[in-house]
Amino acid sequence: MAGFSGPSEPAGNKPKRSVHNCCQDHYTSKLQQRDQRQRHRSAQTLLTGGVHRLHQTRVSVCGITPLNTRIVGGEDAPPGSWPWQVSLQRFGSHICGGSLINRNWVMTAAHCFFRLGTNPNEVSTTVARIIIHPNYNRETNDNDIALLRLSSPVEFTDFIRPVCLAASGSVFNNGTDSWVTGWGTVQEGEPLPFPATLQEVEVPVLGNRQCNCLNGVGTVTDNMICAGLLAGGKDSCQGDSGGPMVSKQGPVWVQSGIVSFGFGCARPNLPGVYSRVSSYQSWIDSLIDSDKPGFVRFTSNGMDADSSFTCLGLPPPVITATAVTAGPTTTTDSSASVSSAECKSPDSNRL
Repeated sequence: MAGFSGPSEPAGNKPKRSVHNCCQDHYTSKLQQRDQRQRHRSAQTLLTGGVHRLHQTRVSVCGITPLNTRIVGGEDAPPGSWPWQVSLQRFGSHICGGSLINRNWVMTAAHCFFRLGTNPNEVSTTVARIIIHPNYNRETNDNDIALLRLSSPVEFTDFIRPVCLAASGSVFNNGTDSWVTGWGTVQEGEPLPFPATLQEVEVPVLGNRQCNCLNGVGTVTDNMICAGLLAGGKDSCQGDSGGPMVSKQGPVWVQSGIVSFGFGCARPNLPGVYSRVSSYQSWIDSLIDSDKPGFVRFTSNGMDADSSFTCLGLPPPVITATAVTAGPTTTTDSSASVSSAECKSPDSNRL
């Protein structure tokens, strides 16, 4: 994760291809791409949690961080601050990030797939099943999402809890405050130094229209969401792939995105691109029969400034139309924002 002064991932960390990874130089999944066919072997998840048992599920427990009492960014994340954070590892080496969405399932990026230094609050468990979205496109990074079924359920504690997921219809306006966490590189080519403490960074959402203009029209689809500073300096990076981007609504944290790709890391005018979680509620629900994840509809106030953003080659925005009748005025919803295309930007999947 770029924008940190703290440690990064151990030297020799390999780009991840399925669950935890981030950016690279040239549109590479933030995980350097490995053959996905190998991810089914020796897969392991590392939950950065603890031991106090709780008996709550779904929305009653998701998104709650008992130990996160402060809001800071760009540095080490104190233990328990992000209790849903998962490290996906292969043969003991971190390859990607992920998020715990209930006792049995982890959500990550499709382009990933599986140890860092020891953590007294962590729990290791193997993966029984890996499900990649059937429409994942390796070339464009569209539908870059995967679900991992754990071989045994985890017990929730103050250090291990699931995150709430953005429900279908959630709205994250331009500027929505968001946090990204991971063990990725602290800047391009610079691994997280020992002891590889989990990093956190605060970044604002950048609307899809503007993000398309910056990354290349057609790069960002409706299934994606962008975040980053136009001035650069803060971003996810190689090794962060598959990890969560979250925003707070009321008392709970809601996951809006999954670290997917970007052009380099923390470069000016090149925001990171994430899989948009709200696009996949139906798909996730269709695969998880019991103990459903907690879905929360995130709302944003006011008009999204991105809805009127334009540039050469970008289709005109869809304008909300108001129908006038003899009776009361009614509004016809035609969706206020549109993000185009399916093309990919050739820079970096955050591997």
